[in-house]
Amino acid sequence: MSKKILIVDDEPNIVISLEFLMKKEGFEVAVAGDGEEALSKAASFAPDLVLLDVMMPKKSGFEVCEALRADPEKSGLRIVMLTAKGRETEVAKGLALGANAYVTKPFSTKDLVAKVKEMLAA
Repeated sequence: MSKKILIVDDEPNIVISLEFLMKKEGFEVAVAGDGEEALSKAASFAPDLVLLDVMMPKKSGFEVCEALRADPEKSGLRIVMLTAKGRETEVAKGLALGANAYVTKPFSTKDLVAKVKEMLAA
């Protein structure tokens, strides 16, 4: 059974690119365009990993991360935050809220795929 990845980003070009990339690697993919949709899809799609943008409408990636980590049923869920906010304080905040990894934009798609595969194998 293939692993499931939920892509959460409000920038269509990034979503299209990540969706293509992850499907090409054999992952089952779902997409959410804002924070509220992310929480809804996390419940219905039951992803193994979430690629989570920070700056989004309705709820930020930080709020989504915090809500996912508050749910004991999602304790095994891996969260990778994707953001242009690469300052040390932002990275520390994301990791403190329970993200497993933090990747700053622009990122290498090759490195991101390697990171996703590594995290899903662990």
